Amino acid sequence: MKTVAIIQARMGSTRLPGKIVKVLMGKTVLQHVIERVQQAKSIDEVVIATTTLAQDDAVVKEAARCGVKYFRGSEEDVLARYYFAAKDNNADIVVRITSDCPLIDPLVTNEIVDLFKDKKIYDIVTNAGSDLSNRTYPRGLDTEVFSFSVLEKAFNNAEKQYQREHVTPYIYETSSKIYFYKNIFDYSQYRWTLDTKEDFALIEEIYRCFYKGKHDFYMKDIINLFLQKPDLMQINSHIEQKKLV
Repeated sequence: MKTVAIIQARMGSTRLPGKIVKVLMGKTVLQHVIERVQQAKSIDEVVIATTTLAQDDAVVKEAARCGVKYFRGSEEDVLARYYFAAKDNNADIVVRITSDCPLIDPLVTNEIVDLFKDKKIYDIVTNAGSDLSNRTYPRGLDTEVFSFSVLEKAFNNAEKQYQREHVTPYIYETSSKIYFYKNIFDYSQYRWTLDTKEDFALIEEIYRCFYKGKHDFYMKDIINLFLQKPDLMQINSHIEQKKLV
């Protein structure tokens, strides 16, 4: 059973264009995401899923520089892009990660993947989803795990525009076999994803505190930093997450 982490990545962003190639402590945001995801021991391969637009040649170049595979597909039909990326790379289990998460925690991701593999009864195991009542992890650690067959069903049956523009809405809306992976403490108030210049300012400050050339800091370390420096949360506390529809 091959487990493939597929990282969605593109240059286009309405709020912070080119955010994934912004330089963070000497490396691009995308390289940091790749390196952190590669630490998850239950993942066999990392693949970048980008678009066929000329502007995303930069994503392809960066993926190649980082030594990972890439797949290019539809800009608007993200579900199709994701499906064909998984199919092209013979994925049995798919781990969905987005490229705007340079603080993604491979330890958390690994736990979610292992639970999916161990239980074998869920269509999707996730610490994300649009239902905020099920969130206990900081935004930016989002991990969704599902089988290729579940992805294929979504690809074949999703008809609404927003179900094609995103990968997992159809799964959440039609499946009764969803497991929301929750932390013992609720840290959902923290925003560690990258959508705006304020988000980047916060992430950059976190990296300044921890990054010394390798990724050896994780969620617990960052939580402790916030407890020591509560003002950090104010940097991007006013930023609202974009809605699916």
